[in-house]
Amino acid sequence: MSSDARGDHRSGGATILHADLDSFYASVEQRDQPDLIGRPVIVGGGVVLAASYEAKACGVRTAMSGGQARALCPQAIVVPPRMDAYSQASKDVFEVFHDTSPLVEGISIDEAFLEVGGLARIVGTPLQIGANLRQDVAEQVGLPITVGIARTKFLAKVASAYAKPDGLLLVPPDGEREFLHPLPVEKLWGVGKITAQKLRNFDIATVGDIARHDESSIVAILGRGAGQHLYALSHNRDPRPVRAYGGRSSMGAQHALGRGVHSRSELEVSLMSLVDRVSRRLRSAQQTGRTVTLRLRFGDFTRATRSHTMRRSTAETTDLLNAAMVLLSDAAPLIADKGITLIGVAVSNLDRSGAEQLELSFDGGPDTAALDSAMDSVRKKFGSGALTRAVLIGRDPDISVPLLPD
Repeated sequence: MSSDARGDHRSGGATILHADLDSFYASVEQRDQPDLIGRPVIVGGGVVLAASYEAKACGVRTAMSGGQARALCPQAIVVPPRMDAYSQASKDVFEVFHDTSPLVEGISIDEAFLEVGGLARIVGTPLQIGANLRQDVAEQVGLPITVGIARTKFLAKVASAYAKPDGLLLVPPDGEREFLHPLPVEKLWGVGKITAQKLRNFDIATVGDIARHDESSIVAILGRGAGQHLYALSHNRDPRPVRAYGGRSSMGAQHALGRGVHSRSELEVSLMSLVDRVSRRLRSAQQTGRTVTLRLRFGDFTRATRSHTMRRSTAETTDLLNAAMVLLSDAAPLIADKGITLIGVAVSNLDRSGAEQLELSFDGGPDTAALDSAMDSVRKKFGSGALTRAVLIGRDPDISVPLLPD
């Protein structure tokens, strides 16, 4: 299916690239430890965060328990996650992306869409650009990456998944139906096991099966929203352009608590750790926020949120923590009744200028902004574990997953 293609997105050319790093965390480990190359690698002990393709060949999958993964692949080498290394590798790869095209839309730390329609006379065809991108990432960052090229974002992403690992695939406009329609319905965005089974109950097993039906019949099976969405994708109708990443509308963090009874003090310590992490991210990004949201998941897997909007926008840890603690107190009866398995906190209504309305202090209280600044400076110089709250001493640090830039 690989082919050359010219022209820009408006003329119907296949000019959208979906670049996706292969088994990102595991690939970084194999890059940094050459003796791991070609061997099954699992990142994370209790839960699999990533697996090399050698481990995947044994049936190991992301989010699988460590015990189950080791049973499937007893010869696997289990390594602890190194989030700082993955974050730096992501930054290095995104530098290559931005050197390749001025229009980059980051999807996660290891994948992005690139629009290259206006670069034909400068760099070459989309296929040549994709090949150069793969070579640049390999040479400059030392990681394998797969690139799918198509006329729409949806199909470019499908193409990259089809070409993995370490591949390059272009789906030309005149070959879209030939490529797309034989694929199983699970390849469509939004199709999980339940939706797939609903479709298969009506002998709809491939993307082409959906396309050959009337839209109304698909809507009758799945409902209006999902039916119209999947019917459009089956005909490769996806009008979304590639948009440069514009930053987050909120910043948050969460912590899985596991089943069992959790005391109020335990929840408060978890919340304190989460607020500390989020407030540091806000200050690092020079942003402030007004709305604090508490996120809860209960023992029966239902979820709930509680929010409070403050009078002023802030990034001070104490202010955000006080608001979060009030929300936790208000939710205490619900937690006691249903149990809790996850707690999270988010700050929204962000001010990207970092502006903060100052207030005069008449009670002689401590300058918490100065304290935050001092703690940030110490942590920046000596590491995040160099200074912490007394109640967090001895507590296992939560794994902070790398994110797109704030």
